[in-house]
Amino acid sequence: MVREMLAGNETVAGIIFLILIAQSLAAWYYTIVNWVRNARISSRADKVVSTFWQTTNAQEAIRYMEEQPKDEPFSKIALDAAEAAAHHQRHEGSRLVEALNRSEFIDRALRQAVIRESSRLENGLTLLATVGSTAPFIGLLGTVWKIYHALIGIGATGSASIDAVAGPVGAALIMTAVGLAVAIPAVIAYNAFNRQNRTINNKFDTFAHDLHDFFAIGARVGEAAPAPVKTKPAPQA
Repeated sequence: MVREMLAGNETVAGIIFLILIAQSLAAWYYTIVNWVRNARISSRADKVVSTFWQTTNAQEAIRYMEEQPKDEPFSKIALDAAEAAAHHQRHEGSRLVEALNRSEFIDRALRQAVIRESSRLENGLTLLATVGSTAPFIGLLGTVWKIYHALIGIGATGSASIDAVAGPVGAALIMTAVGLAVAIPAVIAYNAFNRQNRTINNKFDTFAHDLHDFFAIGARVGEAAPAPVKTKPAPQA
């Protein structure tokens, strides 16, 4: 099949075919990487979050989060909130505390953490969208180019029989099929990851909201606590 598509030593057709192959390899790479990452996050999310809330001691909960893998996003969000609370506590009486109260300072840190982790979820999605939208047209370009040269060849031979036309034109149409074969999996993967990312982002937002209440007033919504959680200041570098 490849030999038929590249018959006639056509450099342009060869380049188009190589572009489609490169797009396919890149799309499948990010599909596999994102699938493994999302599966790992989803499988650990409930355990990480529930363990944090079930740990009665705040310092033990923070220590548990520090033991999580570096690519575990929920622990990183919790650690950013804890660090913000500790940082604000260390600077009581300073201009920082005068400019932002504890709640505002923690809220800002949580927003930045959620945005950072959400951005990491989108790694490779732009490429998948690009492949899904451009591969069919690149394949069509290869088809047009091949048909053009096939018609020139048919005209040069002076034969317009079905046998003379079917081979070159059929080989040209394969380019369109290759473009679709590259684009369809990329589009399916892009839509699937978008749906998964929305679910994970909703969990980020819910967890961040509860963390804000926990570190700002000392309890989640619905739990009474008289004073904010006191976190130990992080050791100075």
